[in-house]
Amino acid sequence: MSKPRIATTSLCGCFGCHMSLLDIDDRILALAELVTFDRSPINDYKEFQGRCAVGLIEGGCANAENVHVLRRFREQCDILISVGDCAISGGLPALRNMVPLAECLREAYVSGPSVHNPAERIPDDPEIPLLLDKVYPAHEVVHIDYHLPGCPPSADTLWQALTALLGGKSIELPYALIKYD
Repeated sequence: MSKPRIATTSLCGCFGCHMSLLDIDDRILALAELVTFDRSPINDYKEFQGRCAVGLIEGGCANAENVHVLRRFREQCDILISVGDCAISGGLPALRNMVPLAECLREAYVSGPSVHNPAERIPDDPEIPLLLDKVYPAHEVVHIDYHLPGCPPSADTLWQALTALLGGKSIELPYALIKYD
């Protein structure tokens, strides 16, 4: 019998949630016995190798490429989980939502205190993903089945959620794993 597949990706975030997944330490070996890692930085696969039981999404959607990747994950994963505050609410990247995009770009590339750009040109190469008007949490773009809060969620939170789902159970996390005080 083949093992269930897990895929992970980082959209607009800091990669801290992936670091938390690695922080399950030697339990990652136990996890590797239970699953096959598909599209993930854990194995460096850039494309899906097959349908996945679980997809872990960290980060929100700040550009068109983020939206494309997230929609592809929704198509390829039976269960999709928003991992961390950036995926759930936009996190720190969403602070730009309070300022119009044109103003953000002007500050970053033209008038910022450390910017030297005599041509006052804002990058517009077609190879650069188009920025969205704001940073969107994952659930505003696709249906998300579960949310694991935290910045980042603890390794124990990720472990308990994954082992529950792989065991055919719903995610039920004790308060101690989701309190942040």
